[in-house]
Amino acid sequence: MKYALLIYGDESTWADMDEAAMREVYAAHEAYGKAMTEAGVLRGGEELAPSHSATSLRFANGKPTLHDGPFAEAREQLGGFYLIEVDTLDEALDWARKMPAMSSGTVEVRPLGMASAG
Repeated sequence: MKYALLIYGDESTWADMDEAAMREVYAAHEAYGKAMTEAGVLRGGEELAPSHSATSLRFANGKPTLHDGPFAEAREQLGGFYLIEVDTLDEALDWARKMPAMSSGTVEVRPLGMASAG
């Protein structure tokens, strides 16, 4: 089964981080990705640009309108994701528990839809 590990956090924490701390976070994610690759579970993943760079399409009565920024205001923003393939939710949760640099924030573990099974 494929799962997305969605990484949420406060973007201001990242924006206020000094360069040495940023390098530590990137190194930790590199090691995490390497561990998942060696375990044969990693299928993809990326860091996302800050939420202020997003453009959203909001639909009302079947008609889209363009809006700058994320769809909804939130204290935590989606900052990146890993796509993994494991046999059980428990295995996906085990990988989520190992997410680097998570002294605060959220890792949402969400199964992919049925179309991804193939």
